[in-house]
Amino acid sequence: MQADREPTKLPPLSQAALAPAKGEAPKPLPADQDRQVRTDGDLRELLLKKPRGAREAAWPESGDGWLGLASYAQTFGRPDEQFSQFIHDEFRRAAVTGWRVGSKRTVEIRLIQFHQEDVLSALEGSDTGRHWAGWAREDDTDRWPVPGTGDGEAFVHNRPEAEPESATPVYHAEAHAWRGDIEMEIWVTSTERIAKEEIMDLARRQMERL
Repeated sequence: MQADREPTKLPPLSQAALAPAKGEAPKPLPADQDRQVRTDGDLRELLLKKPRGAREAAWPESGDGWLGLASYAQTFGRPDEQFSQFIHDEFRRAAVTGWRVGSKRTVEIRLIQFHQEDVLSALEGSDTGRHWAGWAREDDTDRWPVPGTGDGEAFVHNRPEAEPESATPVYHAEAHAWRGDIEMEIWVTSTERIAKEEIMDLARRQMERL
C-alpha cells in the first residue's frame, strides 16, 4: 500500500535566530592552573615522594609505579568479581608508590583514575573504601575527616591483627578520598600503633598534590 502512495513531505525545519556572543572569548587556563593537564599526564608524578631515610618497597603488584587492572583487582577478596566491576566502572589506570620505615612500618599509596563518562566511579570507590574501613571494625576504629576533601576520611584501627608475612601482629591505618576522576587510597601497617597525625598528614599532603 505504501509503495503506491506519494511520499509525504516533511515540514520545513525552523529555528529561532541565535544572537551572536559579544566580547572576546575567555583565554584558556595556563598549564600550571589547569588541573586536567596535570591529571592527564604521568599519574605517577602526582604521588608523594619517598621521605628521606625511608627504603623503597618492592610491592609484588607493581615494579614501575603502574598498577594494572588485573593486579589491582587481586588486592580485593574476590578478584574476578572486582575485575568485572572495574570494567563497568570505566577503570582507566592506577599508579602506586610505597616505602618502608625501619623494620616496623610500611606505607602504600594508590591513585586510581577512571574515564567517568557514565559513572562517578572515583566518588563511589572512595565511598566504598570509607564504608568498609568504618564498618568492618567499627568497635576498635577511630576516624576523622581529611580537611579540604569534602567527604574524605582517615582511619586508625586500634587492635593489631595477625598477618602471614609478619611474625608479630600488625596495626593498620588507612585513608580514602577523591578529587575529580581520581580516587586516593593510603594504607599504613606497623608493629606499633599508628598515630592519627601520621595518617592525616599523608592524606592531606597527597590530596594537595591533586
